[in-house]
Amino acid sequence: MKILLLGEYSNVHATLAEGLRQLGHQVTVVSNGDFWKDYPRDIDVSRPNGPLAGPRLMLRLYRLLASLRGYDVVQLINPIFFELRAERLFWFYKFLRRHNRKVVLGAFGMDWYWVHTCITEKPLRYSDFNFGDKVRTDDAARKEISDWTGTAKERLNKLIAQDCEAIVTGLYEYDVCYRPHYPDKTRFIPFPIRLPDYYSTEICKQPKVTIFIGISRGRSAYKGTDIMLQAAKDIRDKYPHRMKLIVAEGVPFEEYRQLMEGSDAILDQLYAYTPSMNPLLAMSKGIICIGGGEPENYEIIGEKQLKPIINVEPNYESVCHELEQLILHPERIPQLKWQSREYVKRHHDYLKVARQYEQLYLTLQ
Repeated sequence: MKILLLGEYSNVHATLAEGLRQLGHQVTVVSNGDFWKDYPRDIDVSRPNGPLAGPRLMLRLYRLLASLRGYDVVQLINPIFFELRAERLFWFYKFLRRHNRKVVLGAFGMDWYWVHTCITEKPLRYSDFNFGDKVRTDDAARKEISDWTGTAKERLNKLIAQDCEAIVTGLYEYDVCYRPHYPDKTRFIPFPIRLPDYYSTEICKQPKVTIFIGISRGRSAYKGTDIMLQAAKDIRDKYPHRMKLIVAEGVPFEEYRQLMEGSDAILDQLYAYTPSMNPLLAMSKGIICIGGGEPENYEIIGEKQLKPIINVEPNYESVCHELEQLILHPERIPQLKWQSREYVKRHHDYLKVARQYEQLYLTLQ
Protein backbone atom coordinates (compact mmCIF):
# COMPACT_ATOMS: atom_id res chain seq x y z
CA MET A 1 0.00 0.00 0.00
CA LYS A 2 0.93 3.62 -0.47
CA ILE A 3 0.48 5.38 2.89
CA LEU A 4 0.71 9.03 3.93
CA LEU A 5 1.24 9.76 7.62
CA LEU A 6 0.43 13.41 8.18
CA GLY A 7 1.60 15.19 11.35
CA GLU A 8 3.53 14.02 14.40
CA TYR A 9 3.07 13.41 18.12
CA SER A 10 6.00 12.13 20.18
CA ASN A 11 7.47 10.01 17.35
CA VAL A 12 4.30 7.95 16.75
CA HIS A 13 4.21 8.39 12.98
CA ALA A 14 7.96 8.22 12.43
CA THR A 15 8.13 4.91 14.32
CA LEU A 16 5.01 3.53 12.66
CA ALA A 17 6.50 4.39 9.27
CA GLU A 18 9.58 2.29 10.06
CA GLY A 19 7.40 -0.70 10.85
CA LEU A 20 5.17 -0.32 7.81
CA ARG A 21 8.20 -0.04 5.53
CA GLN A 22 9.58 -3.25 7.02
CA LEU A 23 6.31 -4.88 5.96
CA GLY A 24 6.85 -3.70 2.39
CA HIS A 25 4.64 -0.63 2.21
CA GLN A 26 5.50 2.72 0.65
CA VAL A 27 5.22 5.31 3.43
CA THR A 28 5.70 9.09 3.47
CA VAL A 29 5.80 11.07 6.73
CA VAL A 30 4.91 14.76 6.39
CA SER A 31 5.21 16.75 9.63
CA ASN A 32 6.81 19.59 11.53
CA GLY A 33 8.74 17.10 13.67
CA ASP A 34 6.46 17.91 16.64
CA PHE A 35 7.97 21.37 17.04
CA TRP A 36 11.29 21.58 18.90
CA LYS A 37 11.38 17.81 19.45
CA ASP A 38 12.48 17.47 15.83
CA TYR A 39 11.38 13.90 15.13
CA PRO A 40 12.35 12.38 11.76
CA ARG A 41 10.14 13.05 8.71
CA ASP A 42 10.38 12.76 4.95
CA ILE A 43 8.87 16.16 4.17
CA ASP A 44 9.20 19.02 6.63
CA VAL A 45 6.23 21.38 7.00
CA SER A 46 7.38 23.39 10.01
CA ARG A 47 5.85 26.82 10.38
CA PRO A 48 8.54 29.39 9.48
CA ASN A 49 9.70 32.02 11.95
CA GLY A 50 9.22 35.73 11.44
CA PRO A 51 6.53 37.84 9.76
CA LEU A 52 3.83 36.33 7.52
CA ALA A 53 4.54 32.86 8.93
CA GLY A 54 1.03 31.58 8.15
CA PRO A 55 0.92 32.72 4.51
CA ARG A 56 4.46 31.42 3.95
CA LEU A 57 3.52 28.00 5.31
CA MET A 58 0.36 27.95 3.19
CA LEU A 59 2.42 28.74 0.09
CA ARG A 60 4.75 25.84 0.87
CA LEU A 61 1.78 23.51 1.37
CA TYR A 62 0.20 24.56 -1.92
CA ARG A 63 3.47 23.70 -3.63
CA LEU A 64 3.39 20.27 -1.97
CA LEU A 65 -0.15 19.38 -3.05
CA ALA A 66 0.99 17.11 -5.86
CA SER A 67 2.90 14.99 -3.32
CA LEU A 68 -0.17 14.71 -1.06
CA ARG A 69 -2.37 12.83 -3.52
CA GLY A 70 -2.69 9.28 -4.83
CA TYR A 71 -2.38 7.40 -1.50
CA ASP A 72 -4.34 4.32 -0.46
CA VAL A 73 -4.47 5.61 3.13
CA VAL A 74 -3.95 9.05 4.64
CA GLN A 75 -3.62 9.03 8.42
CA LEU A 76 -3.94 12.33 10.30
CA ILE A 77 -2.16 12.63 13.63
CA ASN A 78 -4.81 15.12 14.83
CA PRO A 79 -7.55 17.34 13.38
CA ILE A 80 -4.91 20.12 13.44
CA PHE A 81 -2.53 18.32 11.10
CA PHE A 82 -0.71 21.46 9.87
CA GLU A 83 0.40 24.50 11.92
CA LEU A 84 -2.45 26.60 10.57
CA ARG A 85 -5.66 27.97 12.00
CA ALA A 86 -8.48 25.43 11.89
CA GLU A 87 -10.38 27.63 9.46
CA ARG A 88 -7.60 27.10 6.92
CA LEU A 89 -7.55 23.33 7.35
CA PHE A 90 -11.06 22.62 6.07
CA TRP A 91 -9.86 23.20 2.51
CA PHE A 92 -6.76 21.01 2.96
CA TYR A 93 -8.84 18.20 4.47
CA LYS A 94 -11.27 18.30 1.56
CA PHE A 95 -8.33 18.19 -0.85
CA LEU A 96 -6.88 15.14 0.90
CA ARG A 97 -10.30 13.48 0.90
CA ARG A 98 -10.85 14.12 -2.79
CA HIS A 99 -7.44 12.98 -4.02
CA ASN A 100 -6.81 9.90 -1.84
CA ARG A 101 -8.70 6.68 -1.23
CA LYS A 102 -9.20 6.42 2.55
CA VAL A 103 -8.67 8.67 5.59
CA VAL A 104 -7.88 7.56 9.14
CA LEU A 105 -8.01 9.97 12.09
CA GLY A 106 -5.59 9.49 14.94
CA ALA A 107 -6.93 10.04 18.47
CA PHE A 108 -3.54 10.49 20.08
CA GLY A 109 -3.79 13.73 22.02
CA MET A 110 -5.56 17.03 22.38
CA ASP A 111 -8.81 17.40 20.45
CA TRP A 112 -12.47 18.30 20.95
CA TYR A 113 -13.68 14.80 21.87
CA TRP A 114 -11.00 14.56 24.58
CA VAL A 115 -11.78 17.99 26.03
CA HIS A 116 -15.58 17.73 25.75
CA THR A 117 -15.86 14.24 27.21
CA CYS A 118 -13.64 15.05 30.20
CA ILE A 119 -15.57 18.20 31.13
CA THR A 120 -19.09 16.90 30.51
CA GLU A 121 -19.49 13.12 30.70
CA LYS A 122 -16.37 12.62 32.89
CA PRO A 123 -15.88 8.86 32.33
CA LEU A 124 -12.41 9.06 33.93
CA ARG A 125 -11.83 9.41 37.67
CA TYR A 126 -9.25 12.04 36.81
CA SER A 127 -7.76 13.48 33.63
CA ASP A 128 -6.11 16.57 32.20
CA PHE A 129 -9.47 18.33 32.66
CA ASN A 130 -11.28 16.86 35.65
CA PHE A 131 -10.79 15.46 39.13
CA GLY A 132 -13.93 13.46 39.80
CA ASP A 133 -16.88 15.77 39.18
CA LYS A 134 -14.76 18.91 39.38
CA VAL A 135 -13.54 20.50 36.15
CA ARG A 136 -10.04 21.97 36.29
CA THR A 137 -10.03 25.77 36.31
CA ASP A 138 -6.31 26.53 36.17
CA ASP A 139 -5.03 28.67 33.30
CA ALA A 140 -3.55 25.78 31.29
CA ALA A 141 -6.75 23.73 31.32
CA ARG A 142 -8.99 26.74 30.67
CA LYS A 143 -6.91 27.70 27.64
CA GLU A 144 -7.34 24.28 26.04
CA ILE A 145 -11.08 24.23 26.84
CA SER A 146 -11.47 27.65 25.25
CA ASP A 147 -9.44 26.68 22.18
CA TRP A 148 -11.49 23.55 21.45
CA THR A 149 -15.01 24.45 22.56
CA GLY A 150 -17.37 26.37 20.28
CA THR A 151 -14.62 27.10 17.76
CA ALA A 152 -13.51 26.11 14.26
CA LYS A 153 -11.36 23.43 15.89
CA GLU A 154 -14.49 21.76 17.25
CA ARG A 155 -16.23 21.92 13.86
CA LEU A 156 -13.17 20.56 12.05
CA ASN A 157 -12.73 17.70 14.53
CA LYS A 158 -16.40 16.70 14.19
CA LEU A 159 -16.26 16.88 10.40
CA ILE A 160 -13.19 14.64 10.13
CA ALA A 161 -14.44 12.15 12.74
CA GLN A 162 -17.79 11.81 10.97
CA ASP A 163 -16.30 11.69 7.48
CA CYS A 164 -13.23 9.45 7.83
CA GLU A 165 -13.22 5.67 7.43
CA ALA A 166 -11.58 4.84 10.78
CA ILE A 167 -10.44 6.38 14.05
CA VAL A 168 -7.40 4.93 15.81
CA THR A 169 -7.06 5.53 19.55
CA GLY A 170 -3.60 5.18 21.06
CA LEU A 171 -4.46 5.23 24.78
CA TYR A 172 -7.34 4.03 26.95
CA GLU A 173 -8.23 7.63 27.78
CA TYR A 174 -8.84 8.58 24.16
CA ASP A 175 -10.69 5.34 23.44
CA VAL A 176 -13.37 6.06 26.04
CA CYS A 177 -13.88 9.49 24.47
CA TYR A 178 -14.35 8.30 20.87
CA ARG A 179 -15.88 4.83 21.12
CA PRO A 180 -19.30 5.93 22.46
CA HIS A 181 -19.68 8.29 19.47
CA TYR A 182 -18.20 6.02 16.76
CA PRO A 183 -18.31 2.40 17.98
CA ASP A 184 -18.12 0.94 14.48
CA LYS A 185 -15.10 2.89 13.26
CA THR A 186 -13.03 3.26 16.46
CA ARG A 187 -10.07 0.91 16.81
CA PHE A 188 -7.59 0.80 19.68
CA ILE A 189 -4.00 0.13 18.59
CA PRO A 190 -1.08 0.56 21.03
CA PHE A 191 1.67 3.07 20.33
CA PRO A 192 4.69 1.69 18.40
CA ILE A 193 8.15 1.49 20.01
CA ARG A 194 11.35 0.30 18.37
CA LEU A 195 13.08 -1.66 21.10
CA PRO A 196 16.80 -0.90 21.54
CA ASP A 197 19.26 -3.78 21.39
CA TYR A 198 20.68 -2.92 24.80
CA TYR A 199 18.85 -2.59 28.07
CA SER A 200 19.72 -3.14 31.72
CA THR A 201 17.86 -4.62 34.66
CA GLU A 202 20.46 -3.57 37.21
CA ILE A 203 20.47 -0.47 39.39
CA CYS A 204 22.41 2.01 37.28
CA LYS A 205 24.56 3.86 39.80
CA GLN A 206 24.53 2.21 43.20
CA PRO A 207 23.95 3.27 45.90
CA LYS A 208 21.97 6.11 44.28
CA VAL A 209 18.73 5.47 42.41
CA THR A 210 18.62 7.70 39.30
CA ILE A 211 15.30 9.37 38.52
CA PHE A 212 14.66 11.11 35.17
CA ILE A 213 11.98 13.68 34.34
CA GLY A 214 11.31 15.51 31.08
CA ILE A 215 9.68 18.94 31.08
CA SER A 216 7.72 20.08 28.01
CA ARG A 217 7.77 23.78 27.27
CA GLY A 218 4.54 25.47 28.28
CA ARG A 219 2.82 22.20 29.33
CA SER A 220 4.35 21.50 32.73
CA ALA A 221 1.35 22.60 34.79
CA TYR A 222 -1.14 21.12 32.33
CA LYS A 223 0.47 17.66 32.54
CA GLY A 224 1.22 17.88 36.25
CA THR A 225 4.96 17.68 35.64
CA ASP A 226 5.49 20.69 37.92
CA ILE A 227 4.06 18.69 40.83
CA MET A 228 6.11 15.61 39.96
CA LEU A 229 9.28 17.68 39.71
CA GLN A 230 8.71 19.29 43.09
CA ALA A 231 8.08 15.90 44.67
CA ALA A 232 11.26 14.51 43.10
CA LYS A 233 13.34 17.46 44.33
CA ASP A 234 11.97 17.08 47.85
CA ILE A 235 12.68 13.34 47.99
CA ARG A 236 16.17 13.92 46.58
CA ASP A 237 16.83 16.53 49.27
CA LYS A 238 15.53 14.13 51.90
CA TYR A 239 17.74 11.28 50.65
CA PRO A 240 20.74 12.97 48.97
CA HIS A 241 22.90 9.86 49.31
CA ARG A 242 20.23 7.55 47.87
CA MET A 243 18.79 9.44 44.89
CA LYS A 244 20.04 11.33 41.83
CA LEU A 245 17.69 13.51 39.73
CA ILE A 246 18.12 14.27 36.00
CA VAL A 247 15.91 16.98 34.46
CA ALA A 248 15.52 17.49 30.68
CA GLU A 249 13.61 20.63 29.73
CA GLY A 250 12.52 21.58 26.21
CA VAL A 251 15.25 19.61 24.42
CA PRO A 252 15.15 17.89 20.99
CA PHE A 253 14.28 14.20 20.93
CA GLU A 254 17.84 12.93 20.39
CA GLU A 255 19.16 14.93 23.34
CA TYR A 256 16.19 13.81 25.44
CA ARG A 257 16.96 10.19 24.63
CA GLN A 258 20.62 10.59 25.54
CA LEU A 259 19.81 12.28 28.85
CA MET A 260 17.45 9.43 29.70
CA GLU A 261 20.20 6.80 29.35
CA GLY A 262 21.46 5.41 32.63
CA SER A 263 18.27 6.16 34.60
CA ASP A 264 16.45 3.73 36.85
CA ALA A 265 13.00 5.35 36.64
CA ILE A 266 11.14 8.06 34.75
CA LEU A 267 8.45 10.38 36.11
CA ASP A 268 5.82 11.20 33.49
CA GLN A 269 2.30 12.69 33.24
CA LEU A 270 0.63 12.91 36.63
CA TYR A 271 -2.93 12.85 35.27
CA ALA A 272 -2.58 9.86 32.93
CA TYR A 273 -4.10 6.39 33.21
CA THR A 274 -1.57 4.96 30.79
CA PRO A 275 2.06 5.40 29.69
CA SER A 276 2.50 7.38 26.47
CA MET A 277 5.38 7.40 24.01
CA ASN A 278 8.16 8.83 26.19
CA PRO A 279 7.66 6.50 29.18
CA LEU A 280 7.18 3.56 26.80
CA LEU A 281 10.52 4.40 25.18
CA ALA A 282 12.06 4.51 28.66
CA MET A 283 10.49 1.18 29.59
CA SER A 284 11.94 -0.39 26.43
CA LYS A 285 15.36 0.48 27.84
CA GLY A 286 14.59 -1.14 31.18
CA ILE A 287 13.65 2.12 32.90
CA ILE A 288 10.73 2.00 35.33
CA CYS A 289 7.75 4.30 34.70
CA ILE A 290 6.31 6.19 37.66
CA GLY A 291 3.07 7.63 36.35
CA GLY A 292 -0.08 6.25 34.75
CA GLY A 293 -0.64 2.55 35.34
CA GLU A 294 -4.32 2.22 36.23
CA PRO A 295 -6.14 -1.14 35.90
CA GLU A 296 -7.91 0.13 32.76
CA ASN A 297 -4.55 0.39 31.02
CA TYR A 298 -3.81 -3.28 31.51
CA GLU A 299 -7.36 -4.28 30.63
CA ILE A 300 -7.50 -2.55 27.23
CA ILE A 301 -4.13 -3.94 26.26
CA GLY A 302 -5.02 -7.45 27.47
CA GLU A 303 -2.22 -7.80 30.02
CA LYS A 304 -2.95 -10.04 33.01
CA GLN A 305 0.54 -10.79 34.34
CA LEU A 306 2.98 -7.92 33.88
CA LYS A 307 2.26 -4.88 36.05
CA PRO A 308 5.55 -2.96 35.87
CA ILE A 309 4.26 0.63 36.09
CA ILE A 310 4.37 2.32 39.48
CA ASN A 311 0.97 3.96 39.43
CA VAL A 312 0.49 7.29 41.22
CA GLU A 313 -2.62 9.18 42.20
CA PRO A 314 -2.81 12.71 40.76
CA ASN A 315 -1.29 14.53 43.72
CA TYR A 316 2.03 15.50 45.28
CA GLU A 317 1.69 13.16 48.27
CA SER A 318 1.26 10.06 46.11
CA VAL A 319 4.31 10.86 43.98
CA CYS A 320 6.41 11.44 47.12
CA HIS A 321 5.23 8.18 48.65
CA GLU A 322 5.96 6.02 45.60
CA LEU A 323 9.35 7.65 45.03
CA GLU A 324 10.32 7.17 48.64
CA GLN A 325 9.27 3.52 48.58
CA LEU A 326 11.41 2.91 45.49
CA ILE A 327 14.40 4.71 47.00
CA LEU A 328 14.14 2.81 50.29
CA HIS A 329 13.56 -0.59 48.63
CA PRO A 330 15.94 -0.74 45.65
CA GLU A 331 15.73 -4.54 45.69
CA ARG A 332 12.47 -4.09 43.71
CA ILE A 333 14.25 -2.40 40.83
CA PRO A 334 15.70 -5.35 38.83
CA GLN A 335 12.35 -7.15 38.59
CA LEU A 336 10.44 -3.97 37.66
CA LYS A 337 13.04 -3.17 35.01
CA TRP A 338 12.75 -6.61 33.44
CA GLN A 339 8.97 -6.43 33.48
CA SER A 340 9.04 -2.96 31.91
CA ARG A 341 11.11 -4.15 28.95
CA GLU A 342 8.99 -7.30 28.56
CA TYR A 343 5.77 -5.26 28.69
CA VAL A 344 6.86 -3.04 25.78
CA LYS A 345 8.15 -6.04 23.83
CA ARG A 346 4.84 -7.85 24.31
CA HIS A 347 2.48 -5.00 23.41
CA HIS A 348 4.31 -2.13 21.70
CA ASP A 349 6.98 -3.61 19.42
CA TYR A 350 6.87 -1.46 16.30
CA LEU A 351 6.55 -4.39 13.89
CA LYS A 352 3.72 -5.96 15.87
CA VAL A 353 1.93 -2.60 16.00
CA ALA A 354 2.57 -1.99 12.28
CA ARG A 355 0.88 -5.29 11.48
CA GLN A 356 -2.20 -4.17 13.42
CA TYR A 357 -2.29 -0.97 11.37
CA GLU A 358 -1.77 -2.99 8.20
CA GLN A 359 -4.78 -5.16 9.02
CA LEU A 360 -6.89 -2.09 9.69
CA TYR A 361 -5.85 -0.44 6.43
CA LEU A 362 -6.58 -3.62 4.46
CA THR A 363 -10.13 -3.76 5.84
CA LEU A 364 -10.72 -0.25 4.45
CA GLN A 365 -9.71 -1.09 0.88
